[in-house]
Formats: sequence, C-alpha cells, structure tokens
Amino acid sequence: MGEQSEAVRQIATSGSNMQRIAAVLTRIKTDFTEPLRIEELARQAKMSPASFHHHFKQVTSMSPLQYQKQLRLLEARRLMMVEKSTAANAADRVGYESPSQFSREYARMFGAPPIKDIDRLLSTGQVN
Repeated sequence: MGEQSEAVRQIATSGSNMQRIAAVLTRIKTDFTEPLRIEELARQAKMSPASFHHHFKQVTSMSPLQYQKQLRLLEARRLMMVEKSTAANAADRVGYESPSQFSREYARMFGAPPIKDIDRLLSTGQVN
C-alpha cells in the first residue's frame, strides 16, 4: 500500500516487466565482455526496443550500454588490483577493443587513469 507497492508487486508477479528485465540483467552480467545487441535483449524481455530501454532504465537508472560499461570497468579494476593485470590486458579481457577508449572511460568513472587509480588504491590500502 505504500510508495513502493507497485515495485514490490512487479517483483512478485511472474512474467512482470521487472522480472523480464532481471533475466536480461543476469544475461548481461554473464556475458558482459560480449557486444550488446539491444534488439536481442528486447526480444528476450518480450518488449519492443523502446519499451525495453524504458523499463531497463526504470530498474537500473542507466541504459543497457551504461550498465555493461560499469560492469566492464569494475571487473577491469579488479583484474588490475587483484591479479596485477596491466591496463591493456584488463581492457582486452573485459571486451574493450581500444585501449585509449578504455582509459578515457575508466578515468571518467573512477576519476583517474587506470595506473594512477590503482597506484592510489594500493598506496592507501584500499585493496579488497
């Protein structure tokens, strides 16, 4: 009955838009290194591309491409910190074709280029 009642109803309803988006989110998390095909994801969610985009953004507060980018960058950061991967190797492993694009997007998300960010995290002991 409260402010979130519709969201709770959507989660509990089998085949609801929210459940179909959740299934797509699981797929994106599993295949985040692969190129996104919005039409294919929309088809999986049984929605038009426009409706899919709208519902996806409603659930995640970001577009499917932004969501994938965030997953890729977080995994690349983990690879560099935990596995001591180079930025170029991490970028390649998470699906980036262009190291310069990776570096730009990484700096945009974390506030510093990969090497500076990792050095800062390691020097402050923020390794998980």
